[in-house]
Amino acid sequence: MAPDISRVRIRFKSLHPDIALPDKTGSILINTDFHRSGLSQVVNKLLGREKQIPFIFLINGVLLQTSLHEYLTQKGISFESTIELEYSKATMKPVHVGSFVHDDWVSSVDVLSNTGRERILSGSYDGLLRVWSMSSQITAASPGASDGGHTASIKAARFISPTQIASSGFDRTIRIWNYSENDDLSPAALIPQIELYGHKAMVLALAVHQPSSRILSASADQSVGLWSTNEADAPAAPESCLSLRDIKRRETSSNPTPQRGPLALLKSHTEPVSSVLFAPHDSTVAYSASWDHGLKTWDLTTATAVDTRVISHSIFSLVALPSLNLVAAGTSGRDVTLIDPRASATNIVAMTLKGHTNDVVSLATDPDNTNCLASGSHDGFCRIWDIRSVKAEKKGSKGQCMHTIGRQSNGGKAREAGHGIKVFGVVWDSNVGLVSAGEDKVVQINRTKESEA
Repeated sequence: MAPDISRVRIRFKSLHPDIALPDKTGSILINTDFHRSGLSQVVNKLLGREKQIPFIFLINGVLLQTSLHEYLTQKGISFESTIELEYSKATMKPVHVGSFVHDDWVSSVDVLSNTGRERILSGSYDGLLRVWSMSSQITAASPGASDGGHTASIKAARFISPTQIASSGFDRTIRIWNYSENDDLSPAALIPQIELYGHKAMVLALAVHQPSSRILSASADQSVGLWSTNEADAPAAPESCLSLRDIKRRETSSNPTPQRGPLALLKSHTEPVSSVLFAPHDSTVAYSASWDHGLKTWDLTTATAVDTRVISHSIFSLVALPSLNLVAAGTSGRDVTLIDPRASATNIVAMTLKGHTNDVVSLATDPDNTNCLASGSHDGFCRIWDIRSVKAEKKGSKGQCMHTIGRQSNGGKAREAGHGIKVFGVVWDSNVGLVSAGEDKVVQINRTKESEA
């Protein structure tokens, strides 16, 4: 007698206690023509929920993207087996909730939350930093060049803490700012605290580690800078890196901003360094990426490069995926390459995420899902990926995009080569949402509608 292939026995499980089924729940027979939506309805019914939660389902750690029948047939799995299906809440597409308009291109963006106030920091090509409230009001802006601000376009801006900000740009400097905001209605303020000199070309990216008071910088001069945010710990600024204007301002100002130099300049790359980050579990280890196709691992205690991983394309952005021991790299190959930086790794590239049509210049991890990340590209789109959504190919595993988010200023549509709508920066926050910055002079906020708990 031929086996019944119209139904299969399924055992559902979840690693999330708030949506897990009771332990006594046994296996049940399910129609094999069910896709994700049908399986979601079954689980919601078992949970006794009136309001439906959309779920994703995994078999052996891989997302189910077909019907059960198609999956079992492709994998050669017996329909008489009991299949364990792991489920979790699906990452829904974030919808547009707000846009903050600037006077020039917006190169960088960061978010401060979980402090009683939610604030968005933006760095612009007009040379100014702006701190925004969620009601699109500017709470503070940095002074202009004549008053201690940047003298050229800003490329990177990061919150170090609720009261301290770091920025860098085309003027080859890194600047530390004191940000103060009172509980009353008095204006907030961005006050220059320290100016850091040492790079000989624009500073393209920053990484901050508040507990150790350290900053990493990536520069077009092919070096990585290591800096202290404490004035007393930092050496004097090298005179060779100060312009006549910097020296004159220091000598004539009644209250000059302290000028300091690097703790170390790390040199090993052969092209501009595009991105840096501290290792998630060890702040004495850093990663840097460059146009030279290399991902380098640095021992910051000895200021030496201890490992280099080389891929096929220039790297423009990095983000760590600590639970997976991987580093995601946005590349000139129009993809996100997942790299295993460990010296013991036999395969350098674990997976590629393909879908963009131009350089991938910014990356951010999902704060609520260790398997998801967002990418921003010069094609004018942000894409959301779940690395468990995998398609096997001859050259390795290829990740598939879950959601695509266009620029609201262009109606979410594409333009050739992303002209006028290039995305320059992206950050993802649990409370604020997915925040992106771009060539359209806009900080755009997209947020997932929360499901009923």
